[in-house]
Amino acid sequence: MPAQRVSMRIVREVLRLTSAGLSQRQIAVSLNVSHGVVGKYQTAARKASVTFATSEQLDDVQLFDLLFPTSNSQDKDRTSQRFIEPDFAYIHSELKRKGVTRFLLWEEYKAVYKEDGYSYTQFCVRYQKWRKSLNLTMRQPHRAGEKMFVDYAGQTVPIINAVTGEVKEAEVFVAVLGASNYTFAEATFSQKEEDWIASHTRAFTFFGGVPSLVVPDNLKSAVTKACRYEPLLNESYNRMLSHYQTAGLPARPYKPRDKAKVETAVQVVERWILARLRHRQFFSLFELNLAIRNLLNDLNTRPFKKLEGCRHSLFEETDRLSLKPLPIQTYEYARWRKARVHIDYHIEIEKHFYSVPHSLVRREIDVRITEKTLECFYQGQRIAVHVRSHIQGSHSTQSEHMPASHRAHLEWHPGRFLNWAISIGEKTRDLVQHLLNNRPHPEMGYRSCLGLLSLEKQYGKERLEAACKRAFAIDSLTRSTVQSILKHKLENQALPIEQETSSRIIREHENVRGADYYR
Repeated sequence: MPAQRVSMRIVREVLRLTSAGLSQRQIAVSLNVSHGVVGKYQTAARKASVTFATSEQLDDVQLFDLLFPTSNSQDKDRTSQRFIEPDFAYIHSELKRKGVTRFLLWEEYKAVYKEDGYSYTQFCVRYQKWRKSLNLTMRQPHRAGEKMFVDYAGQTVPIINAVTGEVKEAEVFVAVLGASNYTFAEATFSQKEEDWIASHTRAFTFFGGVPSLVVPDNLKSAVTKACRYEPLLNESYNRMLSHYQTAGLPARPYKPRDKAKVETAVQVVERWILARLRHRQFFSLFELNLAIRNLLNDLNTRPFKKLEGCRHSLFEETDRLSLKPLPIQTYEYARWRKARVHIDYHIEIEKHFYSVPHSLVRREIDVRITEKTLECFYQGQRIAVHVRSHIQGSHSTQSEHMPASHRAHLEWHPGRFLNWAISIGEKTRDLVQHLLNNRPHPEMGYRSCLGLLSLEKQYGKERLEAACKRAFAIDSLTRSTVQSILKHKLENQALPIEQETSSRIIREHENVRGADYYR
């Protein structure tokens, strides 16, 4: 296009009105030019990656050269020969470091080449043009240690059960760091919440640190409610991210460019790892992950085509230095549920009942369930911890959760009654043993034992022991008999000889069948 036929004022106005959001028709009417002219200028600007903001930094000649390079290619070649080209691969790598800007790198470039170096504007324009020549995976600028992109590969790997021959498909989890493209991959049996979170923890361990942000897709294990502006993270997933002091930033629905890094990483894993394993048979998840790990090392050390180094070397130079340190303890997967406290101050989890403080009856609480423990929270405060039980219909009750009256009853048991009775005397112990053993269940004798032992406070140990001895002598082993003996002060009186002898004779007569006869 000849220079005399191009009005740079019209070109600049087209760029300005385009940036303001006007349509091609509106711009044509406003500038009194044809739609075709507007379209040509817009197309030229898109091809040269020139925006209105960029054009303001260029004079008319520079802007014309960028938009219509074929018109004066010979002059441009002579101009480019006067200056020394920057090392754009080095610049691209340095821009990934925190705090490093283009202006800083230009100053360092000019300090070396001085008169032989490009101006700042040309420095930026040429760098932008160089970036355009890279692969799509290198187009998005990412700060070191800033983002980790995660997703599952579309391809699965079959695992054969060596005993039954059953085939189960394994999912492949992929994580990639934004600045270095350093990649992690592993296989799990599902995309469920437990496997999803466990893969994250192993990815953090593999990278040796934690990024500032994690960018997942909108799968259910990560996002409860997908939304373009305010996605709602799954509770368990969010707590795992909090444990590692990072945050989740889900990609917008139907916006694959938000996670272009991991989309490309998934393709690379499928081509360089899974494709190479397609002829192998695996009989365990461990065997498959071992094969993936070996090929993953080759992938991360494979040299770049257009940049120096490899994923691993770039990771060591950029991401590793900027990742946050791992926490002391690895996150333990936990499921979260809400439960309402029943009137018996227990909650039901998987048909087992766990106690909580009785003051929370009818309140709704949060429950954290791990493989071995169950924790209860109310208004953010932990109120109970139990060892997890899988016995359905059973109870796990802690005495401190019970009301005082219930706790007092719970504290009684046969051993305690017997120990108390032994401290009083031998006959008292025997009577307590009789009261406990002559009931269908020992707890049915608790009240009688309590009533018997409470007589100690009123009459003392010696009188109680003597009364129990008399109760045995007259063969009336009840609490009321002992109480009557004490009330009438009969514990120390001798039994009439006739009563004792006749009673013994009757009990021992050969015609008396005895209680055992009727059993």
